[in-house]
Amino acid sequence: MFRLLGWLFGFGMFLALGGVAAAAIYVATVTAQLPDYTVLKDYQPPVTTRVHAADGTLLAEYARERRLFQPIETVPPLVIQAFLSAEDKDFYSHSGIAVDGVIRAVRDNLVARLDGNNSIQGGGSSITQQVAKNFLLTSEQTWDRKIQEAVLALRIESTFSKNKILELYLNEIFLGLNSYGVAAAALNYFDKALYQLTLPEAAYIAALPKGPNNYHPFRRTEAAIERRNWVIDRMVENGYVTYEDAEAAKKEPLNVIPRAAGSQLYSAEYFTEEVRRELAKLYGEDQLYGGGLSVRTTLEPRLQEYARRALMDGLIDYDHRRGFRGPVASVELGEDWGAAVSEIVPLSDVPEWQLAVVLEVGGNQARIGLRPEDDVDGRIAEERVEGTLSGPEIKWVSKPVQDLLKVGDVVYVSPVAGKQGVYTLEQVPEIEGALVAMDPRTGRVLAMVGGFSFAESEFNRATQALRQPGSAFKPIVYAAALDNGYTPASVVLDAPVEVRMADGSVWRPENYAQEFYGPQTLRRGIERSRNVMTVRLARDIGMPLIADYAQLFGIYDNMQPVLAMALGAGETTAMRMTAAYATIANGGRKIVPTLIDRIQDRYGSTVFRHDQRVCDGCEAEDWHGQGEPRIIDNRPQVLDPMTAYQITSMMEGVVQRGTATAARALNRPVAGKTGTTNDYKDAWFVGFTPELAVGIYVGYDQPRSMGSSSTGGGMAVPIFTSFMAKALQGKPATPFNVPAGMTTAWINPSTGVKAFEGEEAIAEAFKPGTGPNLMTSVIGLDVQAFDAIQREQMMQQNYGSGFTGFNSRPSTRPSGNGTFLDPSLGSFESLTD
Repeated sequence: MFRLLGWLFGFGMFLALGGVAAAAIYVATVTAQLPDYTVLKDYQPPVTTRVHAADGTLLAEYARERRLFQPIETVPPLVIQAFLSAEDKDFYSHSGIAVDGVIRAVRDNLVARLDGNNSIQGGGSSITQQVAKNFLLTSEQTWDRKIQEAVLALRIESTFSKNKILELYLNEIFLGLNSYGVAAAALNYFDKALYQLTLPEAAYIAALPKGPNNYHPFRRTEAAIERRNWVIDRMVENGYVTYEDAEAAKKEPLNVIPRAAGSQLYSAEYFTEEVRRELAKLYGEDQLYGGGLSVRTTLEPRLQEYARRALMDGLIDYDHRRGFRGPVASVELGEDWGAAVSEIVPLSDVPEWQLAVVLEVGGNQARIGLRPEDDVDGRIAEERVEGTLSGPEIKWVSKPVQDLLKVGDVVYVSPVAGKQGVYTLEQVPEIEGALVAMDPRTGRVLAMVGGFSFAESEFNRATQALRQPGSAFKPIVYAAALDNGYTPASVVLDAPVEVRMADGSVWRPENYAQEFYGPQTLRRGIERSRNVMTVRLARDIGMPLIADYAQLFGIYDNMQPVLAMALGAGETTAMRMTAAYATIANGGRKIVPTLIDRIQDRYGSTVFRHDQRVCDGCEAEDWHGQGEPRIIDNRPQVLDPMTAYQITSMMEGVVQRGTATAARALNRPVAGKTGTTNDYKDAWFVGFTPELAVGIYVGYDQPRSMGSSSTGGGMAVPIFTSFMAKALQGKPATPFNVPAGMTTAWINPSTGVKAFEGEEAIAEAFKPGTGPNLMTSVIGLDVQAFDAIQREQMMQQNYGSGFTGFNSRPSTRPSGNGTFLDPSLGSFESLTD
């Protein structure tokens, strides 16, 4: 008997040893190819890139996995306690494997097997095991993976501290709504930072790792609340919160407020999208959507809102003058007009307007139903709000409402100030435009609007629309002339001219009024925007020289040296034009426009900075009596500062006496130039003060005539004035800086000669060695083509007693001392007077 028992015992031991050996071989085989867990030391998860305005306002977030890395030291205890209670209450005491959890998991799997379910049942994993699975393994439900997970958990525990493991877990875990990690979940669910979470909010986030879709805040609200309350009860059991606080917390609703992705500032969508494209170009898509970049932009939210409002009002004002084009859509009302109108998606970035459906029309008014608001869960609100569309409040339409609309029409409306429930009709304009506001000293783009509505069209007309600047290009021609011997008092003939093209055709440039004005000073030519004298001036100095200046100013990369380009026939963008004028405004320093001030990586190190100026002395560690550090502006000087002041002064005349007189309402020094292209397809104004350079373009996306009254002075200047009035409100008027060495003399603005006492005069700036002419010298006048008496009669008629006689030399370009040089045309057209 004892021998039999001994034999059975020995056989049992043999089987046990064999089982242990088999198990050891199995585990060794399963774990032979385990991934290297030490890579967790260099953990760099994809992190959300965040874009901020100049004042720190969040503009946009970009991520495939929305994650904000949160060091464990900054995670509030409340959040940690909630996750420990929900996932692994013994985390800080076990060695990587929760024994009680394993026992529960084994029990659940045995029960499942007895019920005929052979799949692996979840549960039982410690936080450390979840780290091993999430970072190093797959999510397949197999015994092999569970064993690998357990072995890796033991190894991780032997290498990393508990806090480090918890940090990895809290930043990696997926929590729904594209939220990865607790910091992103706090923002995406509650629009809060982690430290702002309340007990019920922290408990709800801690309830999500088991399956975010199972506890969706809107689709499965009851299950979500039940799971959240379960977490709160576990926190009570573990001694983290009191019973009273827990009961109060469980009575709270979820209060989830989903956070929108993309642009966070409704007026800055064009700006943020341009920043996104720039970041993708600099660093690639992976870094943009996972690099955790922190981008500080140049945007000033206050100015951005002013810019949007000014451009919007200008476009609407033009569109209103063209009349009502019809409703946005028409719907069948059915039993619920709210559901019918909700199918029409409104412009999300025009919050001043609402969609409404016409419910009843009678006389000169209509009863309307406002489109119901969308709830946070995406469903439409149950409340139905009605109002009155009043005909007398629609100032821009002459017809009565009953002739414009019918029942079922969907239109945009806006509330009438001071009249509850009364609305006026609105209409999305067909006309488009752009506005760029820039610091002329640095090139920082402070505001940018690329169209009426980004929701309607993402095409950015400030940076992507290539349009002809027309006469807005002329200051570049005049700057080139002033930089090469001319003065503002130089006189050019404004008379008919023909340009014979290479194909034999003839181009006859005309002035806006289709008249010719005889000899004109450069100042008067730019103030009155004379086309013909600009062509003569361009021929005289040579188009290759003008092309060089256009490239130096950044307007064109490779301008064709043809005379039509002197009148702005080439295509460029509002951004480039504004940067060119900013170059003039700052005294001739090259401007490279930027939307980004600084970029930092996920660790806070600066990887990009727009300001490349050198700080001499900033690296000194101690002070030994040396002077203050000096900022050295190393940007290229593309225009003589004296020339920059002269052309600025001439463009001040455009505002005071020329084509942009509407801007005089600003009551401060303003310089600028209008531009209107052939057939009124484009209207421009680019202007500046010492503090701000602004470029505005207006036109149809598919170029067509805007009408004979649609000039730069009539359309773009009012937008400029409206924006600048608000942007510079409260700031003192600042005069333009006069470079040292310049002299001022009084000249006759008609003849360009020194003014006589009692006649019309204007103070003109001259460079050293130059001054007003003592007699009239006309550029472009062939003295052999006129009888001397005829010439004198013509000059007396145009100049009166100020005419003192001709300089008889037929050559055309004057040098600084008033003599003439024979020019080289440098263009491949022939030109005849």
